[in-house]
Amino acid sequence: MADANIRIPAEARDRLAEVAAAEGLSLRSYLARLADQLLTPAERAERAEQTRRLLHEWNGYDPSEDDVARLDADLDRRLTEAMR
Repeated sequence: MADANIRIPAEARDRLAEVAAAEGLSLRSYLARLADQLLTPAERAERAEQTRRLLHEWNGYDPSEDDVARLDADLDRRLTEAMR
């Protein structure tokens, strides 16, 4: 496997190295594990679509875009109120 050099601020490198060490990993191993766990935007969209289909098959739930926007706005409002 070829290595790559990535330029980041020293503070970010040091923080990542500290987190990696706390988990008993080298920075290289920690970053490789992190990359394996993260989803690309395409993978996230695919997973969201699979979840939408499963919910629809399971209970018929299939909200419109307007429903989703309304529910998101309501959730944002409730979170804002809870944080006051």
